[in-house]
Amino acid sequence: MPSPQQARAQASAITSGKIAPEVEAAPTSQLRALFDRPRLSPGQRRIAQYLIEHITEAAFLSITDLAERVGVSQPSVTRFAAAVGFSGYPALREKLQSIALGTLAGGPAEEDRANELQAAVDAEIENLENLRRDFADPDRVIAIGRELSASTPLTVLGLRISASLAEYFAYAARRIHPDVRLVTLGGTVAYDALLQSREAGGTWVLAFSLPRHAQETLTAVRVARGAGLRVALITDLALGPVADEADITFATGTGSRLVFDSYAAPGVMAAALLQAMTDADPERTQARLESYEQISDQHQFFLRD
Repeated sequence: MPSPQQARAQASAITSGKIAPEVEAAPTSQLRALFDRPRLSPGQRRIAQYLIEHITEAAFLSITDLAERVGVSQPSVTRFAAAVGFSGYPALREKLQSIALGTLAGGPAEEDRANELQAAVDAEIENLENLRRDFADPDRVIAIGRELSASTPLTVLGLRISASLAEYFAYAARRIHPDVRLVTLGGTVAYDALLQSREAGGTWVLAFSLPRHAQETLTAVRVARGAGLRVALITDLALGPVADEADITFATGTGSRLVFDSYAAPGVMAAALLQAMTDADPERTQARLESYEQISDQHQFFLRD
């Protein structure tokens, strides 16, 4: 009888192409794509991030009000509009309003929330709904899953609070990949691991950068790129220093309603990349899962449910 992982590997392959073409991308994803310009200045990135986080309100602000909310000058807002491809702020605001009105029309009615814990769950549900819309076209996930599967060794990087998701990904990836190297310490320890991975033939690093974003992560990503490794990044922001350094970024919202953040959507994003890796080499996946099941049965790793 196949294990749960074997059964899911056989039955849950990701289908390429748009599964639901009528489903529009999440508003945050639309804005991130709109503002995805590597040469935005720090001040322009602040404007972009404010618009992403406050789209339903910010889309209807005057240029004066928006500049005041962000803490920049009105000419800075005008230059930002030009930098992201618009003739001026009025044209940008028209686009923002179309996105915001779509959000208001399609979103669920606000429900009475009994307490802060329910509000935190509601925020995570919204993050997952946005991720679901992004998955309407899974081609990017499939393509990077192939790249990560082919990288031997494959390095997984997560420092400080991001270490927990990196450990989850590496633990699962080792079931289906022959050489997964986990890096959870920064500084020269990370540099050594990244350089050794490249020398051993590795081509990709999967990095996690969740708030609060560590300076060590930015430095490690730069070291990886400098060594010739490509970087796929799972984070909460598509704009910012770490995302600017990555070759590809999967940006998903994190829960920030409680004292410590929660990571439902980044966790699903990580699981989706694992699924894409299993799909990339199904024969290797099946052989490794079968071998692991034999070893785990022999040494009684797990309780029998």
